[in-house]
Amino acid sequence: MIQAGDTAFILASAGLVLLMTPGLALFYAGMVRSKNVLGTIMQSLIMISIISIEWVIIGYTMAFGPDVSGIVGDLSWFGLNGVSSAPSSDYASTIPHNVFMIYQCMFAVITPALITGAFAERMRFGPLILFSLIWTIVVYNPVCHWIWGVGGWLGNRGVLDFAGGLVVHLTSGAAALAAVLVLGPRKGFGRQSFIPHNLPMTVLGTGLLWFGWFGFNGGSALAANGIAATAFVSTHLAGMAGMAMWTLVEWLHRKKPTTLGSVSGAIAGLATVTPAAGFISPISAIIIGLLAGIICYTAVNLKNIIGLDDSLDVVGIHGIGGVVGTICLGIFASRAVNPGGSDGLLAGNASFLGTQIFGVLVVGTYAFIISWILLKIIDMLFGLRVSEENEVTGLDLSEHSETAYN
Repeated sequence: MIQAGDTAFILASAGLVLLMTPGLALFYAGMVRSKNVLGTIMQSLIMISIISIEWVIIGYTMAFGPDVSGIVGDLSWFGLNGVSSAPSSDYASTIPHNVFMIYQCMFAVITPALITGAFAERMRFGPLILFSLIWTIVVYNPVCHWIWGVGGWLGNRGVLDFAGGLVVHLTSGAAALAAVLVLGPRKGFGRQSFIPHNLPMTVLGTGLLWFGWFGFNGGSALAANGIAATAFVSTHLAGMAGMAMWTLVEWLHRKKPTTLGSVSGAIAGLATVTPAAGFISPISAIIIGLLAGIICYTAVNLKNIIGLDDSLDVVGIHGIGGVVGTICLGIFASRAVNPGGSDGLLAGNASFLGTQIFGVLVVGTYAFIISWILLKIIDMLFGLRVSEENEVTGLDLSEHSETAYN
């Protein structure tokens, strides 16, 4: 039976998750050079359009439609056929089916947008759109079904992911790593400094992301209940702990705490707690945030040592955060918090930790390999990178014939 409170909560949560994509656009745009601001914003913003279209036509039925061998949903709901305002007994019996659909749409939108931070300032807009559409179809939709779809094979094996540590953060992080390797570094990388042009813009983006994350994680309970409250609390505590730890570690390591470091730590904490948010205690959420702050900080600094031009730290924050959070879920999960979940290592169930690690290996490997192949094919056919001349000019003028600042 449809409950008005649950329906209102998930509709509001869907709006919050949608807000995260423009928030991400600002978060990323503040960190690039001024000649690439609008190009960077467009790479995230356009996903609202192209991925929503894909989701309505084929994405939703692939991700959540009736199961085919545990791998993907069939085409029964193609074009949202049969997806009405009646409740869905398979996913959320207290909200309309189309409310569940549009809530999940917002997750599909932001996931390829996350990838764009890895190749900021150097990828052509047309090939980006092609890559994002195909990637969503061949990577995001199947992985979503594996874990969240009824009958999905990883879900059947006991792999848990409350709000997207595997489905969103690890898939995008693995794809980001593939993109960095295929495209190569920006012109001048390692020889000149790429200084963020507008950190207040990045701080504003962080605020919008943090605000939206309450819908991202809290709404994943799919009801206005105690599990939603647990996820909401976990989200905030991990975000603040990640910010505190990153700031402290940077202060000790570089002798100065920075604004960029503090917001990076917050996003690391939020991303890392995502898979665990509805299954853990508040103290566990704080521990996960603290771990995110130090581990993701180390990962981001490691890229400079190995010469990996992950422009805006997608691999180090979202990819590594997704891995760490999924494994931490295997350690800290408790049925006392969420009877619908599982007990983790600290509750005496070591096998669940092994299950989570298996999920990380499967999803990370699949997303990386398919992304690498797809990028290689598109690069061979159309070319992924802007020309050297256009890279020097900047994406705003070369790709969009406009400038952010006059």
